[in-house]
Amino acid sequence: MPRVYFVGCGPGDPELLTIKAKRLIETADVIVYSGSLIPKPILEMCGGELHDASGMIREEIFEILCSNARSGKQVVRLHDGDPTIYGAIREQMDLLQDEDVESEIVPGVTSFLASAAVLGAQLTLPGVTQSIIITRAEKRTQVPESMSRLAKHRATMVFYLSVHLLREIAEELIAGGYKESTPAAVVYRASWSDQNVVIGTLSDIAEKTKEQGITRTAIIIVGEVIKPESYEYSRLYDRSFGHGFRAKRK
Repeated sequence: MPRVYFVGCGPGDPELLTIKAKRLIETADVIVYSGSLIPKPILEMCGGELHDASGMIREEIFEILCSNARSGKQVVRLHDGDPTIYGAIREQMDLLQDEDVESEIVPGVTSFLASAAVLGAQLTLPGVTQSIIITRAEKRTQVPESMSRLAKHRATMVFYLSVHLLREIAEELIAGGYKESTPAAVVYRASWSDQNVVIGTLSDIAEKTKEQGITRTAIIIVGEVIKPESYEYSRLYDRSFGHGFRAKRK
């Protein structure tokens, strides 16, 4: 049966491609890619026919994927990061299924994980939080997910596609229970050559980010895990198990 591969190419650094993603990119006959979100070094790996999806409508993308898969070609729909996070793949896969074309997802390193690596942050930290909330600013979503309600969990919060609304985000999170002093970070194009990192608190992160001229292609991370004042050692490596030793930071 004909098949289309939805491949995540990671956050930008070609060395963060999975082995499977690299193989498919190099051997594909046809690749439809997500415009400028895919770095040039990764596009240069492609040996097949390239189609930039940034100027296409949904139906045009579907026609390229479907017709080439049906003709027996190896077809890759190349996404930045991981296809399953804000990748709009469900609609593409459903349309392909209607035409009896199979889909396979190849995961990639998503940009919030690359951002955490840049920050040197452990997003789930014993004694601080064991949860991560991944979302985007509600003004762009059409779903009833209130940032102020999500903030009540005091978990690590990650925002995609929302840096232009950073001031509103900070206000909502403070209204929801985060302190103004809660650490916050903005990572622009994590792992790219022009990567930029802004670190502050909810009270000043919007202004600091504005000063850097960052208005898009950035991940926002909020939570004590960015600069924890204290945390517990993992019990996994504690032979006494359960003493909850707390490490203090100076």
